[in-house]
Parts: sequence; structure tokens; C-alpha cells
Amino acid sequence: MKRILLVLLLLVLKQALTPATLASDTNSVRRVSIEEFEKLVATGTNVVLDVRTKKEFSAGHIAGAKHLDVTAPDFEKKLAQLDKSKVYLVHCATGRRSVVACEKMQKAGFQSLIELPEGFRGWEKAGKPVKK
Repeated sequence: MKRILLVLLLLVLKQALTPATLASDTNSVRRVSIEEFEKLVATGTNVVLDVRTKKEFSAGHIAGAKHLDVTAPDFEKKLAQLDKSKVYLVHCATGRRSVVACEKMQKAGFQSLIELPEGFRGWEKAGKPVKK
């Protein structure tokens, strides 16, 4: 009897954990503090993705950041050229556009997204290094 219950339980769990369910669990955006974001940038193994406008990026950015304007008409086209297997540290100025960018990236199949809710302004305000 115990064996039958165990088999039934396993079948129920298998049904509940379909690939679509698993994908949504691994495809979530992690929001981190400025300090944690800085540590993740410092590893040098993650892609820092600045989704602000070109003008904003030119005025100052995190060293090594890749620029991809989320408001540009070709954002999705450029997004498709990026390696989806990498970890992306996404930020904008205040945390609004980075949410939009992460949503678009999730839909495009990016699995590892880390967002800075306080944005670049928070980064600057905290006295973190800025490249001009």
C-alpha cells in the first residue's frame, strides 16, 4: 500500500513540475542591493547591461557595461544577438526601464537576470565608481 501511495505521489509531482513550470521558476529576475550588485560586477564573469538611452550612458556608466537602450525600436533585434546562457546584471537610471527590459529578456528566453532596483542614480548616490 505504501508503495502505491509513493508511486501516486511521484506521478502527481511529475505532472506538477512540467517543463513550463520549471522554466518559469528558473527564469525569474533577482533584485539585489547596490552592494550585492557591485560584488557581482566585480567578479568580471557577468554581463553588466545598461538599458538607458545613449545620452545617459555617455554621461556616465558602470565600467565594462554593455549599452542596449530598452526604448530603442531595435531593442529586441539586438537582444536576440546576446548569449542567453550568461548572467545579466541589468540596470537603468531609477529601476523602471530595467524592469521592462528584464520582462522582455525573460520572454526572449534569458535565464539569469539580476536587476538593480535603485538604478544608476542609486549607484552614483552610494558613491560607487562611474566611468565617464
